[in-house]
Amino acid sequence: MTISIWRYSHLILAISSSIFMLLASLTGIVLAFEPISNQVKPYAVEEAQSLSVAQTISALQARYDEVVSVEIDQNDFVQASVFTDEGQNEDFYINPFTAEKIGDIIEKDPIFKFATNLHRSLFLKSTGRFIVGFVSFLLFLMAVTGVLLIVKRQGGVTKFFSKVVKEDFDQYYHIIIGRYTLIPIIIITLTGVYLSLEKFSLLPEEKISHQFNDDTPSDATKLPLSDFDSFNTLTLSDVKRIEFPFSDAIEDYYFLKLKDGEIYVNQYNGNIVSQQDYGLVSKASSLSMVLHTGQGSISWSLVLLVTCFAILFFMYSGFAMTVKGKKNKIKIKNKYNKDSAEYILLIGSEMGSTFGFAKSLYNALIAEGKSVFVSELNQYTSYKNAQHLVVLTATYGDGAPPTNARNFEKLVKITQQNNDLQYAIVGFGSLAYKGFCEFAIGVERMLQVQTKFSPSLPLHKINNQSFNEFKSWVNSWGKAVNLNLKVEEPERQINTKKMMPFRVVKRTDLNSDQSFIIELQPTKKATFVSGDLLSIYPKEEKVARQYSIGKIGDNMVLSIKKHEFGVCSNYLNDLMVEDTFLAQIEENTDFHFSNSAKEVVMISNGTGIAPFIGMINQEKNKAVKSYLFWGGRTNASFKMYAPFVDKSFYAKRLSGLYVGFSKEESQKRYVQDLIFEKADLMARVLKNGGVIMICGSVAMETEVMKVLEHIAVTKLNTFLSVFQAKNQIKTDCY
Repeated sequence: MTISIWRYSHLILAISSSIFMLLASLTGIVLAFEPISNQVKPYAVEEAQSLSVAQTISALQARYDEVVSVEIDQNDFVQASVFTDEGQNEDFYINPFTAEKIGDIIEKDPIFKFATNLHRSLFLKSTGRFIVGFVSFLLFLMAVTGVLLIVKRQGGVTKFFSKVVKEDFDQYYHIIIGRYTLIPIIIITLTGVYLSLEKFSLLPEEKISHQFNDDTPSDATKLPLSDFDSFNTLTLSDVKRIEFPFSDAIEDYYFLKLKDGEIYVNQYNGNIVSQQDYGLVSKASSLSMVLHTGQGSISWSLVLLVTCFAILFFMYSGFAMTVKGKKNKIKIKNKYNKDSAEYILLIGSEMGSTFGFAKSLYNALIAEGKSVFVSELNQYTSYKNAQHLVVLTATYGDGAPPTNARNFEKLVKITQQNNDLQYAIVGFGSLAYKGFCEFAIGVERMLQVQTKFSPSLPLHKINNQSFNEFKSWVNSWGKAVNLNLKVEEPERQINTKKMMPFRVVKRTDLNSDQSFIIELQPTKKATFVSGDLLSIYPKEEKVARQYSIGKIGDNMVLSIKKHEFGVCSNYLNDLMVEDTFLAQIEENTDFHFSNSAKEVVMISNGTGIAPFIGMINQEKNKAVKSYLFWGGRTNASFKMYAPFVDKSFYAKRLSGLYVGFSKEESQKRYVQDLIFEKADLMARVLKNGGVIMICGSVAMETEVMKVLEHIAVTKLNTFLSVFQAKNQIKTDCY
């Protein structure tokens, strides 16, 4: 079966049962408090469970004229039904050691009565019971399909509890919470189904039939209870209910309902005259009731409470993901049909985010007067006049195709093209996954064996939907096909609720590179670390500009390059000390400093140094040996960063500093040259599980990665991709 079947099943099950599941969860939350409130009442007597039945009965008979029954409930409260000296029949809780009354029977609170009726039958009697039981079964199926989806996403059963990549809040916690509440959900649903089947008498009928064979003579003398072996052996922990003999007649027995069966006991000599064990159905019913209601256990009731809240969160996050997926799947209205277009763009996307990149490329090609047709990989067919094929595809989980691309391999094998086509493939994914862009690699293999296809560029992989990386690829591809393309970043929905005001507390003048440092202070409590991003929306702009954050104390440091026509860089450059503006902090966990590594190498050029000057000045990072490589144009370029670096160096938080200047004739070196010179250091860091972080321009990143690949192969006899898969290479380039 394909992943889409499980995904659609999961979604359809959720939608079809959402209202009833909402009611069941809300009433489940209320009902989880009932056993907790009962348990906190002081009617459970310490060590009563180890008290023998003989002692309890003796105490009762010594205190009351007549005892009808004794019952031990799920809370371990001992309830007695007796006739008092006044001849009144009363039920109350007792101390089983003394038979003294210690409290009145707890009456069920009206809110619990209401919630119970709504939870069990929706006030619809048998119809409601059927619906509740059926919804329990649907929830069980959702749990099963959810497990299959997690297994698929994580890359196998053995990786079920491995790290989840945090790409989206709703999706991340949908998986995390789902993994840890899976077992309680399965228990709740299966017991719910079982109890419903029991109510409709759909379980095998189990009757207990006692056979009495008591030969006690009619003139026998009653032995004291202390001589009853059966009552001395049994304790209150074994018993649910004791019914006393109605008269002194020999044929009237004690009836004991135990946790695993029933017995009748001769009231004269204590012999067991009949004993029957419960069958599997009765034991399962008892266990189901306890597990489904949490009776008698505060800890299990709390688990049920948390699980009900978790189900509510699943409903919210599932709905949010569905809406987000539809929003991400941007509709592109084709101006040309498939047979008239020269350029074919095919998309593979599970959550729809790749459509935005495709639309940007589509618009750029249309702006150049080209005929373009956009479709999905599953719609692959022949294209009469096509000259170029561009595939933009994500990878699902650890290497599987997205839902809308799963038929591509079959289609590409059976479809014949009229023309020779040049193709280019862009893979989208996350380096945190072992199978980073694995499906895109597979698409490249599929096209390589097709005689009508030839590559215009090698496969390009993009980490974490970086638009800057995509823009860089568009430039390269444009040159390869003789086009001057200008792609616009897809508009992002501004969430004003997450925005907060920041005050400028310090800034430098523009240096010779037209760069400057601006130091900001959030005007209200904000949590961020070096490596996070600050999204800034210049006036009347809907597209955010993101800057890497360096954290110094409680302040935020940004390093900015002022571009002549840069909207945001000029906006920020116009800010003065004490000015305020709105911005949004974006968590960027993939580029946080690793305190678990022994050594961390930080590589940057230009303003890419910003997060690193925060990292090397964090006291908690001192235990990790840190090395900073930086490349700039001239000595003067480095002056505004020098105070931050010097401070770190003298505080012994920086183990090595390597700086290169590309425009200094006497010492002209690029940052990649510095890396090459320190090849032994790089190899040692990679070999020992250290981390290499890269921040700056994509062009710099490309050159640095080439050098690192060379070092990995020549010194470690290992491809760099092996270390990338282990998340030892972290990049945040633009």
